[in-house]
Amino acid sequence: MKRHIVHPRQQSMVEPEVPNPFVHRLELGTLDILKIAIMSVTIAPLRLLMVVLLLLLVWPLAAIGVACRSPEEADKPFTGWRCCLQPLIVFLCRGVFFMGGFSWITVRGVRVTSKEAPILVVAPHSTFFDALALVYMDLTSVVAKQDSKKTPCFGSIIQYTQPVLVSREDPDSRLNTIKEITRRCKSGGAWPQIFIFPEGTCSNRSCLISFKGGAFFPGVPVQPVCLRYNNKLDTITWTWDGPGAFQTLWLSLCQFHNNMEIEFLPVYTPSPEEIKNPKLFAYNVRQVMADCLGVPVTDHSYDDCRLMDKAQKLNMPMEAGLVEFQKLHQKLGISFEQMQELLDKFENIHPNNGGQITLEQFASYLQLPESPALQEVFHLYDRDGSGTIDFREYVIGLMLVSHPVNSEDNLQHAFKLFDSDNKGYLTPEELQKILRNAFSMEDEQAAGLFQDIDTDKDGRVTYDDFKAYAVEKPEYAKLFMTYHDMSTSTTSNGLPVAHSNGGDCKGSNGNVPKGSYTNNVDGKLKAQ
Repeated sequence: MKRHIVHPRQQSMVEPEVPNPFVHRLELGTLDILKIAIMSVTIAPLRLLMVVLLLLLVWPLAAIGVACRSPEEADKPFTGWRCCLQPLIVFLCRGVFFMGGFSWITVRGVRVTSKEAPILVVAPHSTFFDALALVYMDLTSVVAKQDSKKTPCFGSIIQYTQPVLVSREDPDSRLNTIKEITRRCKSGGAWPQIFIFPEGTCSNRSCLISFKGGAFFPGVPVQPVCLRYNNKLDTITWTWDGPGAFQTLWLSLCQFHNNMEIEFLPVYTPSPEEIKNPKLFAYNVRQVMADCLGVPVTDHSYDDCRLMDKAQKLNMPMEAGLVEFQKLHQKLGISFEQMQELLDKFENIHPNNGGQITLEQFASYLQLPESPALQEVFHLYDRDGSGTIDFREYVIGLMLVSHPVNSEDNLQHAFKLFDSDNKGYLTPEELQKILRNAFSMEDEQAAGLFQDIDTDKDGRVTYDDFKAYAVEKPEYAKLFMTYHDMSTSTTSNGLPVAHSNGGDCKGSNGNVPKGSYTNNVDGKLKAQ
């Protein structure tokens, strides 16, 4: 009789409503292809030419606007003649987008002043065309990547906004960014509003991903701003897995009209609790914006994009790296560096696996036959019951199923099951015997596993050898515990008992049989 399995923390680790917010696939119909073909040899080249000419006009003006500033001037808002250039620069920038097909913008709501809300929280961020919203807001200050100021032409325009620059490589950049945003927010309206994309990367607008805390640490009122693109054919979206930048630009130039909608929501003033807890502040503002947009929220973030990029380099599908890193980091305490190491390990279990591990591959990785105990552990990892384990399930399985029982006490107990005469080491015969009984392993397979554990090749496996191998493959501790539970959890008539927690061994009356072991709250074996 198969034991009943309940996955640890099933509800808190539920799959996100939107599995992949970083993919965009264009489905072109016959009429779309015909329109693009005609526009590509007629209107689109003229549009591109005019866009380039206007950029060549605005570039020197923006460069002049930021030229010859002393360090003291750079720390203050523009004044005098530099401000006089703003209407002309904004007009030319609006002309760039007009020539690109954005002939008008639909605006809802009212934008408030910097004194009422020093920060504009703008989402979803899905494309480089989102810069049109910044132009509409008179090129107010923006939070941008440090490298963006070096971009030809666009770099001068970004610098003219007096941006707050962020470097993802500099460990001190995040703290410095928060300090600068806070300084400007406390100026009493002297600085322009700060335009921030809190998501930090481009998604496909199917949801709102995690908001970074930069806009919320100052604890000041913010004005949420929602962006929409209502074209029937979405050539606008530019995200990690989809059309490249030039293809996105060209296909958008081939549309008769590109529709953008900007909606200013009422100012959100943080409560005392939200001021103390910027994460709560960010979460609540995101929910308000998601309700307005009619989309769900997920815990995906830029770190997921980095994992997607690594997965691609490992010849796996990009989506294999999608794990909702922020959620796993908060609930399981796993770091990004650990996640990268686990992704390498996941790929090594079965190279070129397409991002999924089968029961057969899981057994091969552990060098074990497909025994009932191994099947049960596999099903604990396979949270959605699909018959395969993806990377997210693998990480959760390691952290919630295997690692909790991979304690010193449990490893010592497992070692004693092998070393029945307490001599301090295992022989090949002892290992073969228990592996044959526990997992129906052939002696030849057991001998191969013994050689892997016996790293110094002295014909003995000490506790240190045993522990080192168990740390490398923590599934073994759970496997031995599962086997032990399955072998001891029987009723008086010899039938297996269903387990509600996947580990405790109880009889049909709810009591633990004498001489058995159960898992206590910290994952240790506890004698009854």
